[in-house]
Amino acid sequence: MTMRITACKTEYMTNPLGLDCLQPRLFWQLESDTPGASQSAYHIQVATSPEGLAQGEADMWDSGEVRSDASTHLPYDGEPLQSETSYYWRVRVWDEAGQPTAWSDIAFWSMGLLSRGEWKAKWIGRKSEPELAMQPSPYFRKAFVLNKAVRRAVAYVTALGVYELHINGERIGDWFAPGWTDYNVRVQVQTVELTDKLRAGENALGAIVGDGWYAGTVGFLGDKVYGERPFFLLQMTVEYEDGTKERILTDASWKTSRGPILYSDMIKGEAYDAREELTGWDLPGYDDEAWEAPDVRAGYNGLLVAEVEPPIRITKTMRPVSMERTAAGTYIYDMGQNMVGWTALKVQGERGTQVTLSHAEMLNTDGTLYLDNLRLAVQQEHYTLKGEGVERFEPHFTFHGFRYVELIGYPGEPDLETITGKVVHSDTPVAGQLETSDPLVNRLYANITWGQRGNFLSVPTDCPQRDERLGWTGDAQIFARTAAYNMDVSRFFTKYVQDMVDCQQPSGAFTDVAPDAGWIRHKNWNTRLNWFAPDNSGWGDAGVIIPWTLYLMYGDVRVLAANYDAMVKWVEYLKHTTDDLVRPGYANYADWLSIGADTPNEVLATAYFAYSTKLLAQIADVLGKTEDAQTYHKLFDGIAAAFRRAFVDGDGRIYGDTQTVYVLALQFGLLTETQRVQAVNRLVADIRGRGDRLSTGFLGVGYLLPALTDNGRLDVAYSLLTQEAFPSWMYSIKHGATTIWERWDGWTEENGFQTPSMNSFNHYSLGSVGEWMFRYMAGIEADPAAPGFKHALIKPKPGGRLTSVKASYASLYGTLQVAWQLTDEGRFRLEVDVPANTTATIHMPGADGAVHTVSSGSYVFESASMLH
Repeated sequence: MTMRITACKTEYMTNPLGLDCLQPRLFWQLESDTPGASQSAYHIQVATSPEGLAQGEADMWDSGEVRSDASTHLPYDGEPLQSETSYYWRVRVWDEAGQPTAWSDIAFWSMGLLSRGEWKAKWIGRKSEPELAMQPSPYFRKAFVLNKAVRRAVAYVTALGVYELHINGERIGDWFAPGWTDYNVRVQVQTVELTDKLRAGENALGAIVGDGWYAGTVGFLGDKVYGERPFFLLQMTVEYEDGTKERILTDASWKTSRGPILYSDMIKGEAYDAREELTGWDLPGYDDEAWEAPDVRAGYNGLLVAEVEPPIRITKTMRPVSMERTAAGTYIYDMGQNMVGWTALKVQGERGTQVTLSHAEMLNTDGTLYLDNLRLAVQQEHYTLKGEGVERFEPHFTFHGFRYVELIGYPGEPDLETITGKVVHSDTPVAGQLETSDPLVNRLYANITWGQRGNFLSVPTDCPQRDERLGWTGDAQIFARTAAYNMDVSRFFTKYVQDMVDCQQPSGAFTDVAPDAGWIRHKNWNTRLNWFAPDNSGWGDAGVIIPWTLYLMYGDVRVLAANYDAMVKWVEYLKHTTDDLVRPGYANYADWLSIGADTPNEVLATAYFAYSTKLLAQIADVLGKTEDAQTYHKLFDGIAAAFRRAFVDGDGRIYGDTQTVYVLALQFGLLTETQRVQAVNRLVADIRGRGDRLSTGFLGVGYLLPALTDNGRLDVAYSLLTQEAFPSWMYSIKHGATTIWERWDGWTEENGFQTPSMNSFNHYSLGSVGEWMFRYMAGIEADPAAPGFKHALIKPKPGGRLTSVKASYASLYGTLQVAWQLTDEGRFRLEVDVPANTTATIHMPGADGAVHTVSSGSYVFESASMLH
């Protein structure tokens, strides 16, 4: 077929609203059945009206024909963009033979409010009720009249807290908006298209505002971390057909009231009294005479920025797989999957009856809910019936991590239709698919992806159930590459990098969690912890590792440029806190939750110092900062030499002698060739000495299998992958895990549950093996010289008991597919699909190791027997 342009996006999004980036980047994909299809030139047009654009009137930008194969990250380069204006664009390209395509379908974006002075709305709240420890969620409303025909209506909305937006009786938007940022620095603004929701005559805007991260409980850091109570901000521009405009703003003319949500807290759950419902409160004509005037806040000193992160949405509805009645007369449901979100309830009964929904990840041996690991979290909803037929309830501003739900106080006999589970997370579209011949490996991959769903909620949290749920940077960096194979995390991690930079310390140190939310203060003042480390190796390094990961997986140069100064500050901070380039051993976490191994902090810290420096040198190269690149390449060489002097003895033994010290030294390139061979041998000997078992914690586990594979011990890597004895990935699966556990020993046959003070059963860190599964097992690898899979490296590595692997990855250019299988005779068959406008180098495994460089198309390769 003729080449066709699809998937036109702006800033990674389809037709986004309310951008504040003055040079938004444009993306498109190409489709063609012709092998070798590629782009030789492009032509972009941008206009202020779709009608004009269709006639070729590009009044904002006409790039003309540009000789280039670039089809991602093309920055807008036209006339200056204006606030509250929509821009329409299209593109055509020329193929490899110089033939032009048809124009793409018209795409668009709109700009938000680009200056502080354009904000005329006021922050409104409701005064606290002093006798209540937990406050009811305030309701707000504003009635207004539209007497002229409306051309367009757009609202810019945010909160210090989280909000639900309503208009004319309908809930609009996503969940937990505006997302979690450091509110002392910035808050995100959502842009909402309301044109089709308005009516001629009287209308009503409404909002319910929750405490969220702003005023509610944040992990174990308490409540009111940022502010005492939530506030709401809305500015709607109504453009009439006659060209005039009107603004509807939050101000003193709005009305507020308490309602049926007695409290709704991220960590403490929700209580809802349906008898207090305000029927029709979000409709025109509602009598709000008894409502109060809002409390108007004088102002807000943080930045009001366009929403960067993907919205939080309900992505799946789960039905329970079983229900058991307990001796106490309650009912315990099994959802069949450890999940994150909440439970929707259907109930009918007498007015005033209270029903409680209690959530947990595991069951005790007696069949009751295992609640000990929740610490101070209360994963419960309390619903009081109004007694008017069938009632339905879902919580508003809370979420839970759970597999099991206990229904308490239910009137009558429930069944499997009484409750449903709503899976909730940042809507990062699925990018990767992976399936093998081994059901246990497939379950492992499913557990990894469910762990990501459960913990990617505005920030990459460490766990979704107990009183923590913080954005730990060490967890995020070790899992970032796995996350990017699984889902499109381009925007999610771009926002998270901003969170890290927002709380970077004046010294240059990146924090342990982002947003920090007072963790630094908490750990430095907590006499029980006695933790005073100003930085933590492997955690602070996320400030360099995650931007580099975004560059590798998406080819995003802007994220490197925007955060380059912060990365330099980090590496310079590390350099200035060394003794002859050897970092001190004061870190609090080390190789967190390693099992039967104690890796010295100074070894970890120096190794990660070297790695951040190496990546910074490569980033400087990418950005054309030649002098900086030379400086940091030289610094890396110096750190590597210092590492060898301080920690490596003549026999190649690295101080600490743990699997992790060898893995990091190998992966970060810190050893001489002789030492490399010695390190591999010592690593393998340690694994073999433990009965083919690992001992790595959070920082070592992601590099363990890559280090073995890169150094000729694929056999050992596969042995560890499929090991079923404790400790291993498969051990938890053999005992019913449907997500990745926080600890290798979260539960064991010998000891039961680990310490309840820290025992999450939904934690993604140890799932960082997913990166190896894509990069090595399936063989889908990004090329740093042509990142974002513009050029892919296909290097499948069959081994172990697997006889087939099928994987795909939806890159910015299209879907890359790899499938391999081993026949009974040991012949290796490889099928590869390479998307248009990209190329790939395919490395066949086995003795012949043939290499094929191909352009787009579908390919099949076979090799002789690989049986030994």
